[in-house]
Amino acid sequence: MARLGTEAGMMAIVTTGTGGYERLEVRQVPVPVPGAGEVLLQVLAAGVNNTDINTRLGWYAGSVTAGTEETVADPEREGGGWTGATPFPLIQGADCCGRVVSVGPGGKGSLIGARVLVRSCMRKAGFGGMDTVWLGTDFDGAFAQYVRVPEGEVFPISCDWSDAALATIPCAYGTAENMIQRAGVREGERVLIPGASGGVGSALVQLLRRRGAEVVAISTKGKAEAIRALGAGRVLDRADDPLAVLGAESVDVVIDNVGGAGFGGMLKVLRRGGSYVSSGAIAGPVVALDLRDMYLKDIRLIGCTAWDAAVFPDLVSYIERGEIRPLLAATYPLARIADAQAAFQEKRHIGKIALIPPALDAGLA
Repeated sequence: MARLGTEAGMMAIVTTGTGGYERLEVRQVPVPVPGAGEVLLQVLAAGVNNTDINTRLGWYAGSVTAGTEETVADPEREGGGWTGATPFPLIQGADCCGRVVSVGPGGKGSLIGARVLVRSCMRKAGFGGMDTVWLGTDFDGAFAQYVRVPEGEVFPISCDWSDAALATIPCAYGTAENMIQRAGVREGERVLIPGASGGVGSALVQLLRRRGAEVVAISTKGKAEAIRALGAGRVLDRADDPLAVLGAESVDVVIDNVGGAGFGGMLKVLRRGGSYVSSGAIAGPVVALDLRDMYLKDIRLIGCTAWDAAVFPDLVSYIERGEIRPLLAATYPLARIADAQAAFQEKRHIGKIALIPPALDAGLA
């Protein structure tokens, strides 16, 4: 049995194209070599995200109009990633907690040995433009024993969290904090969060409470108490009609990654001058918009994909100051990625699922 993480190569999960779990192949591949401006990380843990599954299913293709849970794997579908065609075969994985093991020519040798988080969303030309590059979507990501990333996108972190707990942070919390900052949420404002038990939703509850916002969450009855424990002041059931329960113009901000049939009602509960913010559409990307609800109430519609400059450094500071806590639902060995993604799609958990690569002297199986 070959040794991994040596001259023989490393273990990686290679997504070979659009389709079902059969597209996730355990392979031995070469260990990447960092070039100028890059570092090589040993992956300590990697989080599971909607985007990993959506990219494999081809959900970002314009022909798909169903929600993420209803989208059927289709190997013939021409999938598109967040920013265009996905470069299959690809090592996915947007969430990475790792340790720096080497740096490219001219790099900072002081980083070697540091435990770091990788910023999943990277701006192509710095923060003056909106074009992005995503770890695990536009180039090889963290579903492997090693990953090569730009040196400027790694953030050393000092805390007592486990590697798996840290791997829950980058994509979900970065997305959540970006939406909060983009909307300019202030202390005392009332914010409605559909889908509050997911990775982004549960991150939103914590991050909004640390800002002093009043959080109204939407989730299933079985998860309501856990959502309250995170800081939600009120939890509505998914079967509830938010307009009937909360009333018209009762909310300052809606941060909604659900979309689908409930979209119209979200605009009706917003106050005049309020903001609707989104970075996803798990219940369906095609929605009915009554333009009168938007323009007569001076509502701002804010789409969020590219993270702003302050987002990730702020997250690291929140962790180091103990202002947020991880929500690690489960861990799986990296080779069991299909089981982990199946559990993720069942939506029985709160928070995130993490994958643990094998030890460097372990076999491929």
